Amino acid sequence: MSDRPIKKERTTKYFDYSLLFLVIFLLGFGLVMLYSVSAYEAQSEFGDATYYLRHQARNIAIGLVFMAIASQIPYQFWKKIWVSRFVYAVSFLLCAAVIVVGSDANGSQRWLKIGPIQFQPSEIAKVAVIIYLAAVLSRMPKQIKDFKSILKILIRVAPIIAVIAYSNLSTAIIVAGICVLMMFVASPKYSHFLVLAVLVVAMGAVFILTQSYRSDRILAWLHPEDYPDEAYQTLQGLYAIGSGGLFGKGLGASIQKLGYVPEAQNDFIFTIICEELGLFGGICVILLFVLLIWRFMVIANNAADLFGAMLVVGVLSHISLQVVLNLAVVTNSMPNTGVILPFISYGGTSMIFLLTEMGLVLSVSRGIRLDEPME
Repeated sequence: MSDRPIKKERTTKYFDYSLLFLVIFLLGFGLVMLYSVSAYEAQSEFGDATYYLRHQARNIAIGLVFMAIASQIPYQFWKKIWVSRFVYAVSFLLCAAVIVVGSDANGSQRWLKIGPIQFQPSEIAKVAVIIYLAAVLSRMPKQIKDFKSILKILIRVAPIIAVIAYSNLSTAIIVAGICVLMMFVASPKYSHFLVLAVLVVAMGAVFILTQSYRSDRILAWLHPEDYPDEAYQTLQGLYAIGSGGLFGKGLGASIQKLGYVPEAQNDFIFTIICEELGLFGGICVILLFVLLIWRFMVIANNAADLFGAMLVVGVLSHISLQVVLNLAVVTNSMPNTGVILPFISYGGTSMIFLLTEMGLVLSVSRGIRLDEPME
């Protein structure tokens, strides 16, 4: 027998501090840019240049509390059948309530108001769908290769997508995209999704042709210079991006934010970033999101189980879709859909539940175990 000592292994708990740092950095950068972008409009409308900054800081503080709580709850809790179904059912009822008793803001009926609290149920639905689909997919890893199983899952989530689409088409598109991407990652057969893509394109064409104003929006996207009224926001955003040059005019020196780009603090904040910080600043923002997505992929690949991996894939899909759609809209690569830039654009419910999703991802990262040899 050998006298060499047998090496034992010890398990080290893991926590993704890189992801946490990226999120905190994006939040800090977002606050700086939000104040720069919104100070003029806030002073004009509310007589307080810090109006949007203060509200965003409050939303971030609430979101960080939600993130901390979600990161401490073992993520397997959300896998329980009654929990995932309850979360899904509650979010569906809240979205349906918007149609009946929702409140208007900026011409859109997307909010529910309970006393002094006003929130967007469609943002809650994104988290609910991620949890629900992760639970469903983790219980049927083999059946997902069957096209019938994919259709069954789509039928399960179709009601909430339809309810959201009634008042908020852009969010419904994001929720549908999250569902498809999660199933795409879980399925070993990619050919099924080519069929889905054809069906989606066909349905989209019918959807556009049934209403003339949707066709006008497409024409305004293709030829914005011929539709100055419909494409006003897009054109002003492009002027902002083009005038920024390589390194921008300097922080706070934007001209387009002075009433030219409507609602610049929301979905068109990236155009002012490019105007003030230039192409260099815009690329740096994109690289931050690329790093964030990379951390999601690392956590998903090392998750302790399939449910944890699918939770992270769902959050990854959400963030990726919103970033890509937002950048596509502000550069006129697709029609205007009103999608905000995560962590940077002004938002209440969206910010709180984005940070809640980060808490879910951090909870999955806490489940990763690193085996180290012991001497």
